[in-house]
Amino acid sequence: MTISRVEIVTSMSKLEDLRIELSKVGVTGMTVLQALGCGVQKGAMEFATKENKIMELLPKQMIILYVPAEKVPKIEDVVKKCLYTGHIGDGKIFVSDVTDVIRVRTGEDGADALT
Repeated sequence: MTISRVEIVTSMSKLEDLRIELSKVGVTGMTVLQALGCGVQKGAMEFATKENKIMELLPKQMIILYVPAEKVPKIEDVVKKCLYTGHIGDGKIFVSDVTDVIRVRTGEDGADALT
C-alpha cells in the first residue's frame, strides 16, 4: 500500500471544522503546527488597495496527515469544501509520496504503522 503525506496550510480559524470533517472520512490522526507565512499576495489582505513591497507574515496553521494514497482524492475534496470561502487565504494542499513509516513502539512499518 502506498502512503501519502498531505499538508494543508490555512488560516487559524479553520481547524475545528476541518478536524470534524476529516474524522468523518476516516482520518485517524493529524499533526497541527502553528506557523507564520504568506502566499503570492505577500501577506496583503484582500481589501488592501496596494500590494505589499515587503512580505508580511500572517498567522497560519499547517495540518499534516499521513494516509493511504487511495484516500487522498476524498481528503482533497473534503478539505477544499471545508476551507473554501472564495477569498484570499483559503489555503493550499500539498501531497507527496512517503517511502516508509515505522511505528517505533512496535516496529511495524508501512500501512501497518498507520493503523
